[in-house]
Amino acid sequence: MAHLETLLRGPSAGFPVGVTPITRARQAGIVTTAEPEMDFCICRQTAGQTIPETDHRETAWVLLAGAAELEFAGRCERVSRTSLFDDPPTALHLGPATAVTVRALAEGTEWAVVRTVNERRFAPTLYRPSDLKPEYRGAGLVQNACLRNVRLIFDYTTRPEANLVLGEVVNYPGRWSSYPPHHHDQPEIYHYRFTHPAGYGHAELGEDVVKVRSGDTTVIPPGLDHAQVSAPGYGMYYLWFIRHLPGNPYTGFTFTEEHRWTLDATQQGWQPPALPSSP
Repeated sequence: MAHLETLLRGPSAGFPVGVTPITRARQAGIVTTAEPEMDFCICRQTAGQTIPETDHRETAWVLLAGAAELEFAGRCERVSRTSLFDDPPTALHLGPATAVTVRALAEGTEWAVVRTVNERRFAPTLYRPSDLKPEYRGAGLVQNACLRNVRLIFDYTTRPEANLVLGEVVNYPGRWSSYPPHHHDQPEIYHYRFTHPAGYGHAELGEDVVKVRSGDTTVIPPGLDHAQVSAPGYGMYYLWFIRHLPGNPYTGFTFTEEHRWTLDATQQGWQPPALPSSP
């Protein structure tokens, strides 16, 4: 397997206006298990700035903050988002060679943009908050220590013509997500944000653990167990996206066997005696 840099640090002062590339596909049109094969960037716009483009790849624009007007396929739609933590996602998913114009209506409008090669053509879809239902995974398990909000935007079931799977997770303070640890054959990327500038968490990548802060990105190689935890007091958000492999689309994951017992609500694990109350 080719060497992968698994932790990509974001700028400590936040992303600047313009396009900041984070990952690049190794070689367009060739997808292997050794590389993620997804172009990922952060795009920040000033109010009134317009970006017209027609990219040859499948592309997803995920609104992180601000407001914008989108023109595509003869439609003109306005979108906005004030909080990654409180607002469900808004995302525009485009097939290859689909024209779009993105016009910012607010200062600091910010997008996560993901691209990958796809030979299929398909109609664009705008996913609005009302179209998506949250999934609260981990409820009732191991004393709710891994309760989180999973927001699936689209996957193989809803967009079989796509080469991407896209979603978000809101990780509650002091709790785990992607738990119990799991793995899958397809490469995945996580991009993190926090509720406070000092916020941080830890990402497990196999037997390695890395400290992640707002703006950081982790690249998860195929087959590697992964899980996340947020430091107490800090909410953690991450955008996640997966690239299907040729003949092997992502349709689910495999839990790490030794921790599978935590999925049984009748086994809550060790519970300490009554904890002291605050003075």
